[in-house]
Amino acid sequence: MTSPISPISGFSPVSGLDAVSGIGGAGALAGSEKVTAAQGEHESFASMLSRGLESVSASQAKASDLAVQVAQGTLQDPAQYTMAANEAQLGLQLTLAVRNKAVEAFQEIMRMQA
Repeated sequence: MTSPISPISGFSPVSGLDAVSGIGGAGALAGSEKVTAAQGEHESFASMLSRGLESVSASQAKASDLAVQVAQGTLQDPAQYTMAANEAQLGLQLTLAVRNKAVEAFQEIMRMQA
């Protein structure tokens, strides 16, 4: 069984988000040169998180716009909508996984004895 956030046979669940947000997947954490060059040396975690949430929101808005175009019959290639909807879904799943891990970490910290 694979983890819901691990790559499946070379497919990265956040590959579509790389182009939009520049955050990158787990591989971006290993390459500090890439992170430093793309984001600056002193970018805060809050700003990185905010930028990631904005990119997820943008991908959902794009999928919504394409869905309207499909319904109206003005979209030439319905595969664009399918790809955008999958990208938005994967971005939301990743966001929920990060949120759940943060909540679990907070709960664990609250259970610690002083």
